[in-house]
Amino acid sequence: MSEGSFPAWLERVGAWSSQTVTERQLAALSPVGTRPSLPVYLARLWQRRHFIWADARARALGSQRGTMLGNVWLIAKPMLDALVFFVIFGVLLQTSRGIENFIGYLIIGVTLFPALQRAVTGGAQVIHNGRRMIRGFTFPRAVLPVAYTLRSAIDTLPSLIAVLILVAVMPPHAWPTWRWLLIIPIFTLQFLFSLGLTFVVARITTLLPDMRNIWPFLTQFWFYGSGVFFSYERFIDHPVVLAFMDWNPGYLILTMYRDCILYATVPDSRSWTILLMWSLGMLVTGFVFFWVKEESYGTEH
Repeated sequence: MSEGSFPAWLERVGAWSSQTVTERQLAALSPVGTRPSLPVYLARLWQRRHFIWADARARALGSQRGTMLGNVWLIAKPMLDALVFFVIFGVLLQTSRGIENFIGYLIIGVTLFPALQRAVTGGAQVIHNGRRMIRGFTFPRAVLPVAYTLRSAIDTLPSLIAVLILVAVMPPHAWPTWRWLLIIPIFTLQFLFSLGLTFVVARITTLLPDMRNIWPFLTQFWFYGSGVFFSYERFIDHPVVLAFMDWNPGYLILTMYRDCILYATVPDSRSWTILLMWSLGMLVTGFVFFWVKEESYGTEH
């Protein structure tokens, strides 16, 4: 190669290299507002895990800001609710008959079931409340339900600790045993189930905004039908109906908490299997159900 032709050859190589880089950059781009594939969507969601945790932690335990007692109400309110239900259902209606340690039974139900209700009522609001963020930034919309569910789980922890203290100090005493450690996997499965439920409710409410006014009524039915302050066995004596009612995830979660905390027993394998099916099934179904309509979130006026 002659000395004079070298610069021309170098220019051609540089042009080819620039063109190749430009083509690679263009190939990596995707249209704004389109739904990515599920693996890509999961990868982008994982990349924002630090933001999810920071957002959940910053907003957690903040529902009572501005009140004189502050976060004390996170513990006091469930206890006052339990007192009301104890007077009405335990004393007046006598639903406590046949239930060992009814006070602890009631405290666990009234304190821990609302976390499931919030997965529905609060999940219905996550897209609406995050619409400005959706319109201003590009990110997987699933960030909002995940951050909300994580925040709700953090909010539940003080109440759960208060439950453990109360059932231990109030007669009849439920003293700590190693079975209390099983609270951790139960709480984890409850979190996964709640997250899947939030995904489902968020998408439905985005398509049907009027559902925001209907979800609270539906969760009330769920609350009263989950054995919060009574036992199924007292009112239902048909084994098939009882078996069907046992598939209620709300009742199942409360029963497993009560077994570990109050009665020092390990929940049976059937309960673990059903709760695992509910949690993983709801999580996977809810996530895919939410992802399918990724482009539509935040576009309402």
